[in-house]
Amino acid sequence: MLKPADPTAHRDLLVGLSAADDAAVYRVGPELAIVETVDFFPPVVDDAYTWGAVSAANAMSDVYAMGGEVLFALAVAGFPRDFDKKIITEVFRGGAEMVAAAGGVIAGGHTVIDPDARGR
Repeated sequence: MLKPADPTAHRDLLVGLSAADDAAVYRVGPELAIVETVDFFPPVVDDAYTWGAVSAANAMSDVYAMGGEVLFALAVAGFPRDFDKKIITEVFRGGAEMVAAAGGVIAGGHTVIDPDARGR
């Protein structure tokens, strides 16, 4: 009988669940690896644009901490259904401009409805 493989173990997974890091590192070639991270960042400032920029900078710092460079990012966020769309737009604009300043591009993302995501 075959034993199930450990889904967290792979020879090319250089940093994964067994490490207490904020990013994973996966080797795609002899001299090349991908650094992957995802962050959720609560509002820590009152300005929506700055909130987005701070969130992006925080996520990118995980990539930099692993020795990587920012090529692209996926914008992931949760907002209440009735949240002002102008605020959401500014959050994403702040994040996108921070990623662009680092030389990357927003390549997609996902939003969810989160009734608890109001500024605290």
